[in-house]
Amino acid sequence: MIFKQFSRSVLLLAGFAVWGFSALAQGDATKGEALFKAKCTACHKIESQMTGPALGPTVTEETDDKWLTHWIQNNQDLISKKDPKALAIYGKFNQASMTVFADLTDGDVANILAYVRADWKTIQEDKKKAPAVVATDSGPSDLVIYGLIAVIVIAFIVILVLNKVIATLERLMLNKKGLLPEEAETEEGEPVDKLATLKKIAKNKKLVFFILLCGTIALGSWTWVTLWNTNVHTGYQPVQPIKFPHDLHAGVMKIDCQYCHSGAYKSKNASIPSLNVCMNCHKVVKTESPEIHKIYDALGYDPATQKYDSTKMHPIQWIRIHNLPDFAYFNHSQHVKVGGIKCQQCHGPVQEMKEVYQYSPLTMKWCIQCHKRTDVNMKGNAYYEKMEQVHDLIKKNGKVTEAMMGGIECGKCHY
Repeated sequence: MIFKQFSRSVLLLAGFAVWGFSALAQGDATKGEALFKAKCTACHKIESQMTGPALGPTVTEETDDKWLTHWIQNNQDLISKKDPKALAIYGKFNQASMTVFADLTDGDVANILAYVRADWKTIQEDKKKAPAVVATDSGPSDLVIYGLIAVIVIAFIVILVLNKVIATLERLMLNKKGLLPEEAETEEGEPVDKLATLKKIAKNKKLVFFILLCGTIALGSWTWVTLWNTNVHTGYQPVQPIKFPHDLHAGVMKIDCQYCHSGAYKSKNASIPSLNVCMNCHKVVKTESPEIHKIYDALGYDPATQKYDSTKMHPIQWIRIHNLPDFAYFNHSQHVKVGGIKCQQCHGPVQEMKEVYQYSPLTMKWCIQCHKRTDVNMKGNAYYEKMEQVHDLIKKNGKVTEAMMGGIECGKCHY
């Protein structure tokens, strides 16, 4: 009897132990997102392959979180021990070594895995949904414009024909009654007054009114379009000091925008990447390119000796493309991190641009239309959860301070 009870206890404990080791790590996806952005985005994307594999399907298919934790913290140890999974990954990516993250604790890795699985699940669910058709303000179509021009031209021709017919009928009637005056002619048979035709046209009140009306409409339209597009720089494409091909980096190589423009995720400005970000790759990649040598010159870097000379350093004079008026406040992190807006929604298909230009008009009307069309996703969003808590306090007549509503954030005043 005692042995039976003891065996049950042992089996129960063993079952819990196996369940605990085989279960997926229960991590905090929110904390994992921050760690993923800081540690993983240089080589990995969740939905597609980059320098390393796509983490979404990889992490989801691999259920042994203990092995994943060991791989992330010290993949070289697994490779040296001839682990089959580690050797398979090592061989698939041409024996390229992955960074060892010994500073990450088991809890940190669990948070990263939780974020990757949650984001991959969201991506899969979004793919199943039918893509929503977003109305765009493209203005009147070319067909409408050409149609209006055709109507005006046809009306003008009709008026000329009718006037010619009326004049011919009047001449016939006067000729029949013998009232048609004889035209004075020169010896060559030409009219004396060469402006007679213009004078006749000027006496035609309907034709003069029609010409004045068309001129007024054309001049008014041109004035309206000119004033409406004042200070709108759609299509602006300055010549930059270095020809940086976005279609190669963001398009072909699928480098995440925030790898270079990291400020878009955490600050008001997207920020221009420092040259050391370029050197992460171009210290060994395309070193013969004249454009890369402009980076070397700006850093005072000698590729032959691989040393820097601080006395030769100078800044790159980049030319700003997207420039809002001083009175217009725009916060990148509020749109990218809180709103989940993709960079292309404002900047256009940057991954297809050889040289970046201003894609959107960035006018007040354009912003307002976007705000009217864009749905707010409040689920799992810490910003809106905080606002919901504030609203609950207001309903209960509780104390609400400015700090609770973001009043002590730097960007509220210093922008």
